[in-house]
Amino acid sequence: MSKNKLEISLSTLIQDFFCQRLITQRNASSQTIASYRDTFRLLFRYAQEKMKKVPASLQFEDLNTDFVLKFLDYLEQGRGNSERTRNLRLAAIRSFIRYVSYRLPGSLSSIQEVLAIPLKRFDRPSLEFFRREEVEAIITAPDKTTFSGHRDFVMFMTLYNTGARVSEIIKLLVSDICLESKASVLIRGKGRKERAVPLWSSTKRHLKRWFLQLKSDLHEPLFPSRGGQPLSRSGVEYRLRLAIKKAADRFPSFGKRKLSPHTFRHTTAMHLLQSGVDITVIALWLGHESPATTHMYVEADLTMKEEALKKLQDPSLKRVRYQASDSILSFLESL
Repeated sequence: MSKNKLEISLSTLIQDFFCQRLITQRNASSQTIASYRDTFRLLFRYAQEKMKKVPASLQFEDLNTDFVLKFLDYLEQGRGNSERTRNLRLAAIRSFIRYVSYRLPGSLSSIQEVLAIPLKRFDRPSLEFFRREEVEAIITAPDKTTFSGHRDFVMFMTLYNTGARVSEIIKLLVSDICLESKASVLIRGKGRKERAVPLWSSTKRHLKRWFLQLKSDLHEPLFPSRGGQPLSRSGVEYRLRLAIKKAADRFPSFGKRKLSPHTFRHTTAMHLLQSGVDITVIALWLGHESPATTHMYVEADLTMKEEALKKLQDPSLKRVRYQASDSILSFLESL
């Protein structure tokens, strides 16, 4: 006799979700699996702290709406996560809950309550990007006479040249670089999509010099740590903070801005756009699935907006002060 579906443990459901649904059925990328894994690590640690239960003893019924909402509040208030991060964690939980709905049809009512938890809307901050003289100051900040400094210099230049995500740059191998007449780099992006990005002659020249410090193994990381391992995301962020701190002597405003490796990506897109490159080409350059995603750079470019405004004639209209004609309208205007 088969086991009653209502008796399936939460531990079994979690293992089946990752092994069967994500890996076998959906063939999810390693980034997706890692993101979902981190979500449930946090969830179970929170449950252990609040319910005094080890994760293996939890039941699916413990993951009710009230618990999930408290967990989401904990992410924002306890861990200081942004609304965007909160929504990513909720998306992972939703995916698991939808999977469970097929395994435990008797729990549909509670499942629907959890699925009804909405994503939180949030204000999108203005895009942060470097001016040309700023990006040059950061790229040249590392001490190129040291292994780490030379690596950082070439890595920052490659980031700016390609507009790659930090997750893409740390996965680059020596074999991904082609330094023939038409130099390029092969980038493996989200969803296993690959794209080839051309390299400037200066990037090509510095990569050739960098290769002299690497082993001949084509499967070696392009930007390794001193121990030969790929740099981590936090490692790249740390090295960038050092360069920004040094460049801040010339640009004190760096200390007031939220800068990260992703700022290079925004910078590449903005500079291509300002140079007249078509938005569809920029989308291909960045690996965007749709040019609509790239359109945010058009919206963020104040210089282009100012140039467009100059082409319009300034209307010479007599200024008229608005006066509300009704008490309700007056109240609304006062709000």
